[in-house]
This record gives sequence, C-alpha cells and structure tokens, in this order.
Amino acid sequence: MGNVTSNVAAKFTFFQPDPPTYDVYREEDGRLVFPGVTTDKNMEVHLLETKVGNKVVATFWRHPFARLKVLYSHGNAADLGQMHELFIELRAHLRVSIMSYDYSGYGASTGKPSEFNTYHDIEAVYNCLKREYRIKQEELILYGQSVGSGPTLHPGSRLQRLRGVVLHSAILSGIRVLYPVKMTFWFDIFNVGFVQGALFIGRFNLIGPGPGPERFKDIQNGWPNPNEGQTRHVLTRKIG
Repeated sequence: MGNVTSNVAAKFTFFQPDPPTYDVYREEDGRLVFPGVTTDKNMEVHLLETKVGNKVVATFWRHPFARLKVLYSHGNAADLGQMHELFIELRAHLRVSIMSYDYSGYGASTGKPSEFNTYHDIEAVYNCLKREYRIKQEELILYGQSVGSGPTLHPGSRLQRLRGVVLHSAILSGIRVLYPVKMTFWFDIFNVGFVQGALFIGRFNLIGPGPGPERFKDIQNGWPNPNEGQTRHVLTRKIG
C-alpha cells in the first residue's frame, strides 16, 4: 500500500513539459550546444551522468565578476528551454554565476522523474561544480522552487558550510500535495531534513510564481523585509 501511494504521490508531483522545449547536440569539436543560446551569452552546457546512469543536462551561466554562485533547482511544468531570460536577468542584476539543471525525465535529461532520481541529479550537478569550477560550499547558495525544494534540501541538510539555502513556494511533501494531512508517513516522498537558517519565500504549495531579481538582492544583501512580498520566514543568519 505504501509503495502504491508513494507512486501516486510522485505522479501528482512531477509535471514535465511534453514534448520537451529543447534538445542539445555536439559540435564536431565535441562541445555541447544548447540551441538558441549564442556563445556571447557565456553559458556552458554539461551532460552529467548520475550514479544510476541517467544523463542530466546542466547549464552554467558564468558572470565574470561573480563572488557567489547559485545552484538553481527549478519549479514544475518547466524545463531549461523556457528559462533562458530568467537566468540572464538574474545573472546581470545580481552578479552571480548560476548552475541550473533539468531533472531526470525533464527536457533533454534521460530517465524518469522520481524523488530519488532528483537526489541523484543534484548530487551530480554539485559534483560538477566542485570538479569543473572549484566552487566551495562557502560560495554557494542553493535555490529550490516548488518541486525543486525537495532536491535542494537533500544537500542543503547535509552540507554545513553553505552560504545559504532558499526555498521558494516549497512543497511540504508529496502526500500533502494530494491530501491535507498533518502526519508524516514513511512512504511519503520528499520527507527531507530541516535546514536552520533557510529562507522561505511564498506559500507552501506545488507550483508558484517565478522569482524576481529584487528578492535575490534581498538575499545577497542580508536580511529581507518580512513585510514585503510573501516572505514567510526571515533568515536566522545573513547570506550576503
């Protein structure tokens, strides 16, 4: 019964665009190319293999003067092909480099979306940040929107020296998307650890509005104003 309920919760949690809005291909020199993104945009494409063999597409939007980096786990019903303008705007306004990725089964990433696949996905992306860009925990902000709050909390509850963790319109759990329960069931999905000092933006729900650069500025500059926007909790420590 638990496995059946868990599978049902997963089906109601993941809504990937069908068909995907993009594909990636390799040039003759072996370089991966993301259609519609020219070289002057300073974006690098990666195809990362997870520990279960899925191939996950990740894009690194480099800012030449970035002090901080953001690992961005996007919301539901979207893939990377729909998010170019958001990443370009955030990078320009905030002077951060952004690593984004598609979950297994989203966009051009292979496999099927599931709770544990999203954990493997973000682990592969984080390892890429360490390996390819020499990024330290102290320089990294984890950002998860909607369903992206689940994978964000996976490393967020384990890595102790992160610059910050931001949860935007986070889901409480898979079952709580379906039923207004107050208990935590062992077969539920996205029952992950608590992160002290995390910033919550918006209501707890399944799909929420996209973040604006002004809210990210609050994060970089320190304490957000709890009377503005939909901030539910303020930081218990500064990020910026």
